[in-house]
Amino acid sequence: MKIHEYQAKALFREAGIPVPAGTVAQTVDEAVAAYEALGVEVGVVKAQIHAGGRGKGGGVKLVRSADECREAASAILGMQLVTHQTGPEGQKVKAVLVEAGSQIVHEYYVGITVDRSCGKPVLMVSTEGGMDIEAVAATSPEKILKQRFDVDAGLLDWQARTLSFGLGLPASSIAEACRIFKALAKLFIAKDSSLVEINPLVRTADGKLTALDGKMNFDSNALYRHPEIVELRDLDEEDARETAASAAGLSYIALDGSIGCMVNGAGLAMGTMDTIKLAGGEPANFLDVGGGATAEQVTTAFKIILSDPKVAAILVNIFGGIMKCDVIAEGIIAAAKEVHISVPLVVRLEGTNVERGRDLLEESGVDVITAGDLADAAAKAVEAVGAKA
Repeated sequence: MKIHEYQAKALFREAGIPVPAGTVAQTVDEAVAAYEALGVEVGVVKAQIHAGGRGKGGGVKLVRSADECREAASAILGMQLVTHQTGPEGQKVKAVLVEAGSQIVHEYYVGITVDRSCGKPVLMVSTEGGMDIEAVAATSPEKILKQRFDVDAGLLDWQARTLSFGLGLPASSIAEACRIFKALAKLFIAKDSSLVEINPLVRTADGKLTALDGKMNFDSNALYRHPEIVELRDLDEEDARETAASAAGLSYIALDGSIGCMVNGAGLAMGTMDTIKLAGGEPANFLDVGGGATAEQVTTAFKIILSDPKVAAILVNIFGGIMKCDVIAEGIIAAAKEVHISVPLVVRLEGTNVERGRDLLEESGVDVITAGDLADAAAKAVEAVGAKA
């Protein structure tokens, strides 16, 4: 789960991490009022969407008067902001953050994520603040300094000092940097985060360090422990299909291909997508209906898959264990009666009650392309897409 910059900065502020004074606004008048309340000469109007690269897309503007603030807010609010992280369709801006400007001397990158090679959080810093950390890693990996730390102990003093000195900070900023790094690590652990970023952390003309930007992602599996974080969720920023799937108890992730997938089991779903690619096709989604899905959930799954206009064929791959093949067959039949399945449907069933499931499909009159194994199913799905094209 992701949150907006202004929400991340509110959490930073609670954790004692310095952030610029600012107010979120949903209208132009609110933005102007927020700028005037700041009482600063230079302000910043920043689009609030769940994506980076906002400045390059025209979503961040410096303003030096109320009139300039009104002009900037008018241009940004309601715009379809396209960045390298939104995709070509962009994201509609419904709010802006109006902040006090800063006199920047230097920009640094600070971030924490989970290092899966050792199962520990890792705090990363770099002198190349303001840039995509992926670009820095690709071109100048030596400029990224890392310290892995224990969840129970947190970031230790010597680790914070090592990173601070590694950034080449002036002596007067070392103690403040250490405090920020330790506070960020504590926040990361306390909120069950999967990613926390300050990019950039800036050193200003008065020698202070300030989080000029903020990003936080959270482990969705741990949200039951954090109702205060769940309240920050913005469904408008999420894929509507993924939201509907979550509400139905299904695991769905939208992809860019043309073959919709409905599978029971995450591992089988991954194998199905790999086999589709080996057959020359591209999966349109990851969809795991789980081990005990009902006919109603299967119908919902079909609706979600078919709501993607890119889907040109559907591949159902079910191994009947807990989920019996005849139950899936009943779900397919029910879905066909309730939802107009306008694309070729390839079905591969195997496991418990497989013969009963196949008989139900044959007797139903539903137009189904049956397959004997996964490779056969993937080949037939790819062929169906080609024929439809």
